[in-house]
Amino acid sequence: MAEIVNPHDKFFKEVFTRADTAKEFLLNYLPPGVVSLIDWDSLEYTKDSFIDKHLKEFFSDLLFEAALKGDKKGFVYILFEHKSYHEPLTAFHILRYMVKIWEMLLKKREVSALPVIIPLVLYHGKRNWKSGLNFRDLFDCSEEMISFIPDFEYLFWGAAGYSDEEIKGQTTLRVGLLLMKHIFSEDLKDRLPQILGLLRYMSEKRTGMEYIEAILRYIVNAAPGDNVSYYDIKKSVDTVLPSIGGEIMPTIADSLIEQGMQQGMQQGMQQGMLNKAKESVLDNLEVRFDVVPSSIIKRLNEISDPSVLKILHRKAVKVASLEEFGQVIDLVMT
Repeated sequence: MAEIVNPHDKFFKEVFTRADTAKEFLLNYLPPGVVSLIDWDSLEYTKDSFIDKHLKEFFSDLLFEAALKGDKKGFVYILFEHKSYHEPLTAFHILRYMVKIWEMLLKKREVSALPVIIPLVLYHGKRNWKSGLNFRDLFDCSEEMISFIPDFEYLFWGAAGYSDEEIKGQTTLRVGLLLMKHIFSEDLKDRLPQILGLLRYMSEKRTGMEYIEAILRYIVNAAPGDNVSYYDIKKSVDTVLPSIGGEIMPTIADSLIEQGMQQGMQQGMQQGMLNKAKESVLDNLEVRFDVVPSSIIKRLNEISDPSVLKILHRKAVKVASLEEFGQVIDLVMT
């Protein structure tokens, strides 16, 4: 069976591995003081990824290298969280990936000092981002212990924090960010004509056609079926991009049929893995506390995120009581 690529990951990289688009995003959304320190002509995308295998379903990443003022090298690391809700340990994941980057550099080249890495989290979920942006926010300790905690802050770009008019940049960037923002929206089909209409001038170029096809594939594969259908997309394309609708939509339809068959098999496998993960959590609780209340069993059955179940599996062997475990569920699900 052909590998099914996460549509959010694929689209994120389609947008941001374009040198001009990545540069445009960083110029518009990094702090002005940081922007002034970067030699933008030297900005270069590296092909390295630092995401753990079990988190690739929820995160994507890109690393850029650039010259800084003072004849130094620096890096910009973008972590894209493409779940519909945020991971409370994001700062911890970022720290781990930054250490991996430094380790990679130490193996490849001699350095007299570690280069600066600017971490930036890009998030397009609907829920508000409740985690702090500082690594120290993950700790609960006395003032006397703070000096022993590593400290850094990551930059944050949340799609929900911008109106459509406030999203800046050239066409490819604006369309990409607008789609990331609205891909889960119930009114996506009503927004499509306006978003796709921005691509009119690109339909006359081969590279433009490739980008438009990537856009349409992302919508088809990532948007909830209840919010927008293939026919909604086709109607929008025929309205605002009539010169290419007849050429491009049959290709999208053919890939949909093939992917539909593959995804049916994949979803069956994923459901089996989720059920096994839930059973493992329950087994741990039953060994420690004998009887698990139906309220906890019901809440476990409502969880569909493997990363949350992994956290709960660890907590099930550590909590002092079932009441504490219920509080842990409240915490990871907020």
